[in-house]
Amino acid sequence: MTKKAFYKRGLSIFLSIAVAIGLTSSIPMTVNAEPEYNFAKALQLSLYFYDANKCGPGITGGRLEWRGDCHVEDKEIPLIPMTESFRGTNLSQSFINKYKSILDPDGDGKLDLSGGMHDAGDHVKFGLPQTYAASTVGWSYYEFRDAFIKIGEQEHVEDILRWFNDYLLRCTFRDKDGKVVAFCYQVGEGDIDHDYWNPPELQNSVMLEGFERPAYFATAETPASDQCAGAAASLAINYLNFKDTDPEYASKCLDTAIALYEFAREYRGLGYSGGFYTSSYDYDELSWAAVWLKIATGEDKYIDHIVSTDESGKYTGYMQRIIVDTGNQWQNIWVHCWDTVWGGVFAKLAPITNTERDWYIFRWNLEYWSGIPHEDPKDTNFLAKTPAGFSMLNSYGSARYNTAAQLCALVYRKETGRTDFADWAKSQMEYIMGNNPMKRAYIVGYAPDGASHPHHRASHGSKTLSMDDPVDHVHTLWGALVGGPDADDFHKDVTSDYIYNEVAVDYNAAFVGACAGLYTYYGEGHEPIPNFPPKEERPLEFFVEAKVSTSQENKERSQITIRIHNESAYPPHYETGLKARYFFNISELINAGQSIDDVQMEVYYDENEKCYDGKAKYLGPIKYDDSGTYYVEFDWSGRQIYASRELQFALVAAQDSNYKGNWDPTNDYSRIGLKDEYVITERIPLYINDQLVFGEEPEKIEATPTPTGDPGNTSTPVPDTVDLKVLYKCLTSSDSASDIRAILKIQNDGKKPVNLSDIKVQYWFTADSIAEPAFSCDFAHISSSNVEGRFIKLDKKGEGFDRYLEISFTEEAGAIGAGANTGEIVIRIAGDGTGPYIQSNDYSYNPLAKDFTENNKITLTYKSKLVYGEAPVDFVSPTPTPTPNVLYGDINGDKDINSIDLAILKQYLLGMIKKFDVPDEVADLNGDGEINSIDYAYFKMYILGMIKEFPVNAR
Repeated sequence: MTKKAFYKRGLSIFLSIAVAIGLTSSIPMTVNAEPEYNFAKALQLSLYFYDANKCGPGITGGRLEWRGDCHVEDKEIPLIPMTESFRGTNLSQSFINKYKSILDPDGDGKLDLSGGMHDAGDHVKFGLPQTYAASTVGWSYYEFRDAFIKIGEQEHVEDILRWFNDYLLRCTFRDKDGKVVAFCYQVGEGDIDHDYWNPPELQNSVMLEGFERPAYFATAETPASDQCAGAAASLAINYLNFKDTDPEYASKCLDTAIALYEFAREYRGLGYSGGFYTSSYDYDELSWAAVWLKIATGEDKYIDHIVSTDESGKYTGYMQRIIVDTGNQWQNIWVHCWDTVWGGVFAKLAPITNTERDWYIFRWNLEYWSGIPHEDPKDTNFLAKTPAGFSMLNSYGSARYNTAAQLCALVYRKETGRTDFADWAKSQMEYIMGNNPMKRAYIVGYAPDGASHPHHRASHGSKTLSMDDPVDHVHTLWGALVGGPDADDFHKDVTSDYIYNEVAVDYNAAFVGACAGLYTYYGEGHEPIPNFPPKEERPLEFFVEAKVSTSQENKERSQITIRIHNESAYPPHYETGLKARYFFNISELINAGQSIDDVQMEVYYDENEKCYDGKAKYLGPIKYDDSGTYYVEFDWSGRQIYASRELQFALVAAQDSNYKGNWDPTNDYSRIGLKDEYVITERIPLYINDQLVFGEEPEKIEATPTPTGDPGNTSTPVPDTVDLKVLYKCLTSSDSASDIRAILKIQNDGKKPVNLSDIKVQYWFTADSIAEPAFSCDFAHISSSNVEGRFIKLDKKGEGFDRYLEISFTEEAGAIGAGANTGEIVIRIAGDGTGPYIQSNDYSYNPLAKDFTENNKITLTYKSKLVYGEAPVDFVSPTPTPTPNVLYGDINGDKDINSIDLAILKQYLLGMIKKFDVPDEVADLNGDGEINSIDYAYFKMYILGMIKEFPVNAR
């Protein structure tokens, strides 16, 4: 329901003042086929509405694939007095304290009030329509059991009756003597519930701020005898329906029914509904319970409770509410419904009392409804009909009232054998099945041209809390009886119209019984639908959309927006383990001498963080294979996701050492096919709890194993083909200088990256009078810490050289990408103060190189092979081979490196001692084959903590 009840007892025909509005668009424009009159099919379908309105756990996997467990929080309603936000119960704290052991036997402070049925298209469990529907469906099964059996729906109807009545049992709290102390008759609050137009599976307080489902109890403090008596009637009927097949269960139902009835008699008062189902009084519900308890127990006292009088003939039983005394009569101008069950009362009371009074009331109501002449020819009081002959009590839910009158007419035939009222019922049902001016069946799913837009959240399936979105229902609400026509035979099939298209548990209740009775008497040859219900064609439930901002994409970045979808509808549910992965390839960066360390992910917008229950986890880049493929992952684990969630991010690649951007998205697996507008893409896989549910991962390429060489081939392997050169710029151009200073760049003109650790550069010069040249790297784009140098003396000296400086690079220096260079490397060959360098006689010196230029007198080796420059002499770069297990710096051999060793080295350099007690190589701390002041300087830096290991150890 999305409205409050605004009518009471009595004939208050709902005058439709808006019949003309939308008339042209609502009346079918084509003539429909002749209606199908199949009472077996109608009865079969009518039960499925209750599967759609089940509440609680145990629904998933049931008869309707699109319904699942919902409102499971009803199992844990806080046992507290109600807060201002409607959390808790209507119980007082003193009542809770007094009866806590009964209300909360396990002491967890919570109440299990799960189960039952949603009221209508909403999800409140209202008391009066719930107990009315439960008792009336039970009554229908009691009267026409064979009909359900013959069409194969006995198990189905019994499941529905158990679902109703198990809930009523669960809501009844009794003391050790079996007396009722509290009965929960309502769970939920109409004004709160009606703010959320979404499937029940998605309606919870975690995702919906301010959403609460309070519990309302009947107690001695807060009586609700109307609600308790209604429940007692249903449980008594349930006893009758199960006493022969499940006597233990039936006995429990009857015992509880009696206790609830006695509780209702002792504590009279009307229950709460928030104005949605306001009861006029409780006399009819008490009579309804009493008549069924008479049938169940055989005890006449229950009938006395209804019809007793005092000595003057004045009614003192429940009958007093409608008849003053035995000298008067009553004409019922209403019908059996949620608020007044007198119609049902007299349908069962007349055969028991067999009094003229009770038969008259029963019969007169049917005459009034059908238009069949009253026994008194002077009585011309009849219910109005539409122009097409449909008996119309109220335009608000006209079909529910009409089918309730049909049920009573069919029970009358069963009790008396009279057929004219039943014939009238048949004509009315045929109207409902499509024999009407609208040519429309008012049973959802019964006919192709029938009503298909019931006012029902679960079947509508909105993801936006809107009755208008989607336009058509996602699911078929099989067997739901919609509100029906107005007084002019007009009907609007619009989801938002709760006058014409409301559906509810009370609407279908008597409809079930009318179908069962009509099948019993007129259903020969009628058959149910085989293999029902049919499977719905499922749309794509889990998928990913994505788009790329082409205006933001360049050689340094790509900006992508992904939108993950959980469009689950079988049943709809939140997912808490969703992940998505975006795959990309960095081979272009690798070729430029860069690595994954140069790629960063930046997240700009996370819809779940901004609008829902927190942000996703952002992971990556994560290596995927050996071909340069990586992925970033967005993990919503622990977050409740339904419908769609948007996330915008960028992959940003740093420039290389040459300040060049090398990012190229065209080889990125997940980028393929993306545009500026959203497209569904299978190249961004979606996972639930790490299981792939949508899309495809890229093919994983493993590293190609290095082939085993031919053991018989002893030739030197040919090194990789490279194209490297040295660019040189002279910084000290005078022929005589205290330091030799220059800037170098190593250029890679090849087609693949080259690791700098495989390269060595040789600068050829003469030391002149300098005894101990010293190397330093003053600056390097690749970091001076990644540049090392050592001096190699030559046995064979020549013009312009007696040694060379060998410049090498650590692993951390990385690679030179194809077409890139190292950037500037500023080197210095320092003197020792004993004299200047005479650069004019240095082989590699070129004073004219004011700007970067090639210098082929500086040589370069790649993997020990000369690949650039002209060496002045053949040479092989020596490879230091430290003695195994040598502890460099342990000059006194005590297995420790400390200031004592430093002092011994100083004595050696000053000539105070001629040799060590350990091999000389222990003191060669830079591995250049000599022991000199450079080694002393390294030792001192080590002692001061400026370095953590000696250079020779790094080699």
